[in-house]
Amino acid sequence: MTSDDVLVRLTAVDKRFTKSKETITIFEKLDLAIASGDFIAVMGPSGSGKTTLLNLLGGIDRPSAGEIRFAGERIDGLPESRLAHWRAGHIGFIFQFYNLMPMLTAAQNVELPLLLTSLGGKDRRRRVEAALAVVNLADRARHYPREMSGGQQQRVAIARAVVADPGLLLCDEPTGDLDRSNADEILEVLRLLNREMGKTIVMVTHDPAAAKYAKRTLHLDKGRFSERDLAA
Repeated sequence: MTSDDVLVRLTAVDKRFTKSKETITIFEKLDLAIASGDFIAVMGPSGSGKTTLLNLLGGIDRPSAGEIRFAGERIDGLPESRLAHWRAGHIGFIFQFYNLMPMLTAAQNVELPLLLTSLGGKDRRRRVEAALAVVNLADRARHYPREMSGGQQQRVAIARAVVADPGLLLCDEPTGDLDRSNADEILEVLRLLNREMGKTIVMVTHDPAAAKYAKRTLHLDKGRFSERDLAA
């Protein structure tokens, strides 16, 4: 992997928390390079730091030491105001429990990230329609979450994550609340976004079947990676 291929790079990243006067080390001198267009599954035992890693990659959390760069720009030192703007333009988040607003329709939920941009109403609606079409939910635009299955709700969440056209999608157990059939449907959508739309994806999962959809798997344990490639 050349430096031109790297979208995200973590260099000598430490992450520590203080709890009841005790310092807990999650990562120490962690290095990671993520190529543009990669699809990575991150696996590991509970408490190994998988969600912390996503939070660092998405600029939600900051490292205790080290550097995090996105497309060459160092993001770990950005002030909160700039960091929020950076996240809105570059990162899409997909969660296990969808995090949809129950009082909003599917289209309104998808539109939420665009309210942080300067786009006008017509352009927002056009993007929302396109995002819902990508996940095959154009016919559910006016439906509320309670009127949709778990798989449909997660597809709405994916549409929300991609509507602003971010370069990096961060998925925290995106199929953890779904049965096998719905899980495979969601994973096929993610693979489509990766292969056809060039989205770079980092997915935390406990499910080996889900990990097989990724291009490679990183096993995280005790603050370190051991990498093994999977066939796409």
